[in-house]
Amino acid sequence: MKKVGIYTLVILIITIILPAIIVKTFNFAPTGDGLQSNVANPKVINKEVKEEAEFDGYIAVYDTRNQEVHKIALEEYVKGVVAAEMPAEFHIEALKAQAVASRTFALSRITNFPEGYPDHMEASLCTGIHCQSYLNLDELTSLQPKGWAEKYWPKIEEAVDSTKGQVLYYNGEVIEAAYHSTSGGMTEDSIDVFAMDRPYLRAVPSPYEEEAPKFRSIVTLTGDEFINKLTSKYPGSNITKDNLSEKIKLVEKTQSGRIKKLAIDGTVVNGREIRDLFELNSTNFTITYNPKANIVEIETLGYGHGVGMSQWGANGMAKKGQNYEEILKHYYTGVEIGQWVIDN
Repeated sequence: MKKVGIYTLVILIITIILPAIIVKTFNFAPTGDGLQSNVANPKVINKEVKEEAEFDGYIAVYDTRNQEVHKIALEEYVKGVVAAEMPAEFHIEALKAQAVASRTFALSRITNFPEGYPDHMEASLCTGIHCQSYLNLDELTSLQPKGWAEKYWPKIEEAVDSTKGQVLYYNGEVIEAAYHSTSGGMTEDSIDVFAMDRPYLRAVPSPYEEEAPKFRSIVTLTGDEFINKLTSKYPGSNITKDNLSEKIKLVEKTQSGRIKKLAIDGTVVNGREIRDLFELNSTNFTITYNPKANIVEIETLGYGHGVGMSQWGANGMAKKGQNYEEILKHYYTGVEIGQWVIDN
């Protein structure tokens, strides 16, 4: 009976008492308006900046697999990114949104890092997930099931060609178009993830994601495994199965519900550290301990950093009838869609 009482107390602390304390202790003032932007007739505007006059339509990309630099036509590069980053089965409007976001990301990088990115000085962009995943048609054909290219490549081409040259701007500047797989219902403010405040990267609702394969996931460990991982990362911690509920406390959540800070035996740590330690899909997690079974369950919502456009959310919005411009203006607050001008 005593163990049952302890188990009940732990559940009450995690699910009711701690959240109530946090809500009373911290003032979660939204940094953005968090409103969905529903634009009936989005206006496409023309923008031209100084850096664009020197752009010839080709970009240098560092191949992380063979350490070579390739010159690739921008629009062909975007096709390879869209195909590598988003399932080709997605709605065409979601694929168009991904094309504009990927093009914007690439042009932001080459504008801001013309001599090469610090992690790969050979070029502003690389082929890995560090920047954007990129695969050419031959690579895609070899990796995808038979018939994929015939069925889906024309769809990828349509998504990119129909948005050719379109880029996202905020106050006349090309934005840093972050995106991720699944937000778990709400995206995240850039300040809470990257420690940089971007007015167009605000937390907004992200509905229609329930079909995402990693919308919800659970990591299960024994109490001993959980404690061993924590004490190996934080060796000064005095954590046992008997005091587990007392030694791990929620300190702060972000507006979207992700864990910003936890206290591990009095030491405040970043939620991203716990995500990395337990290889979680996101920082939107809940820890539950069952002392009777000696089992710790970590339930996670979403997949990725949560900043910018949710790919599964974009697909859900597209399936509900919203076009790519509406999707982009929902996920990137206050942006305009403009045409990148190339001086040939």
